[in-house]
Amino acid sequence: MEVINQNVVRKDNTLLSIAHLTQLLHYVTGFGGFIVPLIIWLTSRKSVEGMDEHGKSIVNFQLSLLLYLIISVPAILLFGLGILGLIGVGILGFVLPVVNAIKAANGEAPSQFLTIPFI
Repeated sequence: MEVINQNVVRKDNTLLSIAHLTQLLHYVTGFGGFIVPLIIWLTSRKSVEGMDEHGKSIVNFQLSLLLYLIISVPAILLFGLGILGLIGVGILGFVLPVVNAIKAANGEAPSQFLTIPFI
């Protein structure tokens, strides 16, 4: 009987990049930009090298964007500053996943720009 080792950690930069790019589902479908990367992270964090670090970065970034969005909505009443916040969240939510996907493809650590470490 042959025993297969299920604890083999493989290096898969493509999956890391895909995990970052799935955050852009918010812009395409309106939902899924948090759930899909979370599922990818939870299913492959022990089998892919670097997935735990990148997955935590993705979850922290998405939670930070949600917090910034919640803060920006009432701030609209405060001299319209919330509109600038919403525009900033939209731009940051599009640019940073692309930058982190490129970094993941090159084997680098993800960028933590304006990310609050929740996890």
